[in-house]
Amino acid sequence: MQLSTAIRSHRDALAYLFGRIDYERTAKIPYRSRTFKLDRMRDLLARLGNPESALKIVHVAGTKGKGSTSSMLAGALTAAGYHTGLYTSPHLERLEERLMIDGEMCSEDELVDLVRRVQSVVTELDHESNADEGETGPTYFEITTAMALLHFAGQKVDTAVLEVGLGGRLDSTNVCNPLVSVITSISFDHMRQLGNTLTAIAGEKAGILKPGVPVVSGVLNEEPREVIRQRAKQLDCPLKQLGEDFDFSYRSPNVIDYRSWDAKREPLRDARVGLIGKHQAANAAVALATLDVLAAGDWNVPEKAARHGLANVVCPARVECLSTKPTIIVDAAHNAASVEALVEVLLELETATPGKSEDSRRTLVFATSLDKDAEAMLRFLLPQFDRVVFTRYMNNPRAVEPADLLKIAERFAAEGNGSPPQFEVFDDSQAAATHAHGQLGENDLLCVTGSFFIAAELRTLLRGSQRQDH
Repeated sequence: MQLSTAIRSHRDALAYLFGRIDYERTAKIPYRSRTFKLDRMRDLLARLGNPESALKIVHVAGTKGKGSTSSMLAGALTAAGYHTGLYTSPHLERLEERLMIDGEMCSEDELVDLVRRVQSVVTELDHESNADEGETGPTYFEITTAMALLHFAGQKVDTAVLEVGLGGRLDSTNVCNPLVSVITSISFDHMRQLGNTLTAIAGEKAGILKPGVPVVSGVLNEEPREVIRQRAKQLDCPLKQLGEDFDFSYRSPNVIDYRSWDAKREPLRDARVGLIGKHQAANAAVALATLDVLAAGDWNVPEKAARHGLANVVCPARVECLSTKPTIIVDAAHNAASVEALVEVLLELETATPGKSEDSRRTLVFATSLDKDAEAMLRFLLPQFDRVVFTRYMNNPRAVEPADLLKIAERFAAEGNGSPPQFEVFDDSQAAATHAHGQLGENDLLCVTGSFFIAAELRTLLRGSQRQDH
């Protein structure tokens, strides 16, 4: 149990939050009803006055794409004139990134005030849980979720877009009764927590569905698609599915055409998406379908606002290009499906600039977490690079040891027929990035990926390196 201390400053507020149980920073996440408890979250919110009851919510889950889709939705709603909250996780550089209203982070003073407001209630729950063997008080994610809901209710937002943290069924955000539920995609990730089959993972994601609440699904694989279909049928939820009720045409790395068979909106042609890649085009289509559902419920989101939300979306570390000479890309891909999407974008960019690729070297800086499928990710990545630097992020105990990543890569190299990339190992992530960056030529490419945490640690460093070079 964390002792209650006075919150006098922003530093105190962060220390208080980071002192809580934090499953984003735990090597083994015990995803079960005894640990991830909606009853505990409901109790916390009830003692705070049930701020969620005052909010009109769009709830977004998915293995990948949920952050991008949430940001597109929030941007479009803000452009349409709605005062819009956005709750996402994890953050890259500042905790305040998780609590956005109309594209602006909450301020340090607002964060301090929110922590002060929840502290006494959390202390009550800590004392009660301490008296009940095997129970714990509210976790870091539960507290930040409650803070977001308090913030949005206090600022009287017209709507709030909530991104699920982990899974869906037992996630802290799943206490809401939304206007629409969204599932962007389903693939293998967090298997230790959610299950080893797509059916099991889909069951956890479909846990966000509520009786009678419309559902938008971007899931294409038939196995999880059927799980969502059946769950929607059981709960009498109107269901819109990608490829059946709406679809898109991928025109270029960031331009799509969108069409829906049952919406009032005319087909949207030549819509620019601010994030590159076909996977982001699919996310954009899911966002547009969600806006169609809201429009059917008398929310007015004109075409101009929808286009603005797609074109101006800002999602750091989603195939984020920090530089073009040399090309430096930071991506938070952390499972096989997201890595595969990253590779597709890299190949597409290479095709778009064939002259540059002829004399360029491609370097990968890779680190990942213990609960991720490193082998599956590296099978996609290794053939695409001339040099691979294995490292670990420094501020989270979930990191895989670089030497263990090297063993996997060397085993793959022994199995292959082609020339393997050059492998290097650095225990310090900043040293790894500095070393890799120092060897880049103007036509070379450097890609950092494998985890949100490695993206967060190296993004600022690499941006600074580019500014110094120029």
